[in-house]
Amino acid sequence: MAVEEPRYTVLVSDPPFEVRRYAAFTVAQTQISGDFDAASRSGFRRIAAYIFGDNLQAGLGAQRKISMTAPVTVTPMDEGWRVHFVMPSAESVQSLPQPLNPQIQLRPIAEHDVVSVRFGGFTTQSSIQEQTERLRAWAKTKNLQLSPSAQVARYDDPFTLPWNRRNEILIDLMP
Repeated sequence: MAVEEPRYTVLVSDPPFEVRRYAAFTVAQTQISGDFDAASRSGFRRIAAYIFGDNLQAGLGAQRKISMTAPVTVTPMDEGWRVHFVMPSAESVQSLPQPLNPQIQLRPIAEHDVVSVRFGGFTTQSSIQEQTERLRAWAKTKNLQLSPSAQVARYDDPFTLPWNRRNEILIDLMP
């Protein structure tokens, strides 16, 4: 089943690396402490509850389901991790229902440029570190200035076989 992904334009293609320009979008996000795997699971469940109806639509007083999109991203923070779901493109902070869980925030993301590397398999600490280092080394050869933190983007459900998985490391370009 195809799910919506944020819109982007490829500015540079050098497989498996790309420079992309993402259009503006909105996310539902939460911050979680713990190790990567535990934080990913907890953050996913928290935001999944929001999109499956743990919310309140302004003016209607009713809950509303929101379509699932991809990817789900996990970004290291000073204290823990930020997990976010990209909301459907037709939605904005103003049109989305309010989360009932105060640990979920809705946030607009402006148009921005990133570098990316695509890889399969599981997102283990070692695969994340290896792919992040590969991406940073590639960006250095292109004289690109990167932000310090990298996002882990996962596109598949947990039942997808490892060799069919699509994962990416995304790092924002510095303006």
